[in-house]
Amino acid sequence: MNPSLPIRSIRTFIGANDFAQSRKFYQTLGFQEVVIDPTMSLFQVGEQISFYLQDAYVKDWINNSMVLLEVENLEDWEAHLLGLNLSDRFSTVKMTDIKTFPYGREIFLHDPAGVLWHFCEFKTEG
Repeated sequence: MNPSLPIRSIRTFIGANDFAQSRKFYQTLGFQEVVIDPTMSLFQVGEQISFYLQDAYVKDWINNSMVLLEVENLEDWEAHLLGLNLSDRFSTVKMTDIKTFPYGREIFLHDPAGVLWHFCEFKTEG
C-alpha cells in the first residue's frame, strides 16, 4: 500500500438466506442499518466499523464466510450476547462459550445464515 494514498475503511460483504431475518439479527446485535436498496444494507457502528449484508445466498460462500470483531472485554460481550437470547429468537444461531488460544480468547457466533463471527480479545503484551 502507498501511505500517501489515505484509506478510509475496509468493508466485507456477507450473504443471507433469509434477508429479513438476518437484518433483524444484526439490528438486535446493535448495528445501525442503512438500506442501500431492497437487496443490500450497510450495517455499522460509528463510521469505522461496518459491513454489507446482501440478499444473496451461495452455500459454499456463506459456509466459508468469517468476520472478526475485536473487543476489549470478552466477558462483557459474553454477558451482552447471552442477554439478547439470540438462540431463542433465531433458531439457527449458535454461540460458543469463551475459548482460549495462544493469541487470546474468542466467542464464536454463527448468524442465521451460518456466517461465523469471531468476537475476539487479543492478548496484550505485558
